[in-house]
Amino acid sequence: MALLGKAAVAMWWDILPAQREEFQEWHSREHFPERMGLEGFLRGSRWSNIDGGTGFFVMYELASYETLTSAGYLRSLNNPTPWSAKMMPHHLNMVRSQCKLLSSFGGGLGKAVLTIRLSPADGQAGPLRAWLENLLARQAESKGIVGAHLLQTRTPEAAMTQEQKIRGGDAVADWIVLLSSYETEVLQHALADELSPQRLEAAGALAAMTQDIYALSFSLGKHDLTSLSHRSG
Repeated sequence: MALLGKAAVAMWWDILPAQREEFQEWHSREHFPERMGLEGFLRGSRWSNIDGGTGFFVMYELASYETLTSAGYLRSLNNPTPWSAKMMPHHLNMVRSQCKLLSSFGGGLGKAVLTIRLSPADGQAGPLRAWLENLLARQAESKGIVGAHLLQTRTPEAAMTQEQKIRGGDAVADWIVLLSSYETEVLQHALADELSPQRLEAAGALAAMTQDIYALSFSLGKHDLTSLSHRSG
């Protein structure tokens, strides 16, 4: 899962079963194409929790950090479509992080991704980052792993958007580790071993962290918009 560009929007939320079918139709057929049509948006991916629960992980890969405050993106956020306005209140327990990409190793898009949300302990940001980057570089070369990445939330200074107001505001992550594989079991092993909470805490992370594994549900890149327009025409 080599990340495209230098920034990303990483998001987690829950969708209850009653809204799940419509959500996935809206998200795949309207929302992703709308976002990928914006300058600086390179690829979007949606992942569902492997345990069959209500959780989703969604990420937009961006050409640059400045894309987060671009006129086109802000205009889209402040003018949601009627279908978007209908679906936004169903995004429960929303965590939305606007990130800079610190490091990225590997290539390709695996069928599963491990996401870890964590924060460095006081005075440990430098050592933790060095430890993580060394570990992720090795993980990207490990059997079954196709991508290993580290992102850091750096929220731009901007007013709350209309979409955020509809949702009631969003929580944010701090540091984000992403590990992608073509085998879910490989990620479960990594979570139990080198990326276990105990190892991360010993390396300088705070004890409070969140780990989940998700399966790929849908992905759309900017290059896919051409084929969509041809098909609709």
